[in-house]
Amino acid sequence: MQKNFKPHPNSFKNTFCAFHEVLLDRVAGLKKQFESKAGSTYYYTDEGMYRVSNHWGRLANSKWRLIALEPETQSKIKIGFAKWEEFYPDNADEKLYYIDADFEKNTANYQHKKNPDYDGKAILRTSFETTKRLKQVRNLQQLTSWAKHFDYDDIDDLRKQIINELIFTEKSLEEIKREIYGTQ
Repeated sequence: MQKNFKPHPNSFKNTFCAFHEVLLDRVAGLKKQFESKAGSTYYYTDEGMYRVSNHWGRLANSKWRLIALEPETQSKIKIGFAKWEEFYPDNADEKLYYIDADFEKNTANYQHKKNPDYDGKAILRTSFETTKRLKQVRNLQQLTSWAKHFDYDDIDDLRKQIINELIFTEKSLEEIKREIYGTQ
């Protein structure tokens, strides 16, 4: 029988967490312990939390993201699991976030500095600064119009060069483009 583990109601305020998608059988037999006004349900265990929801991202005063299974499940309702130690503090003032780009999948996302994968190389920024840079990175990944002023052999190499500068330096996008354009 499941022990009724219940965290303090304010435990999740101002937190960042990346949940990992799991299949439905992981919550089978668990007792639902909370249901939000928006319809998300929560199951607490000694190890962590399961969240069943059709919406992820910014939640009230927290940033909770779902890392989808591969291949991605078709259901709009997703089940995510996170260990208790994977809930990290969030605020608007501290430099808590860095950008992580996956050039193979052509994706980018922000990560918390307490993420065990953080190697200290990517520049840490506030959530506002990170959001602004992340938008620039994603535009570079998805669009091609920005590249018309450059003489390049491989747009993917050019993208990678500019994106890495955005992630690993404090240079503005304009400075990076000027430097690259000037070296051609």
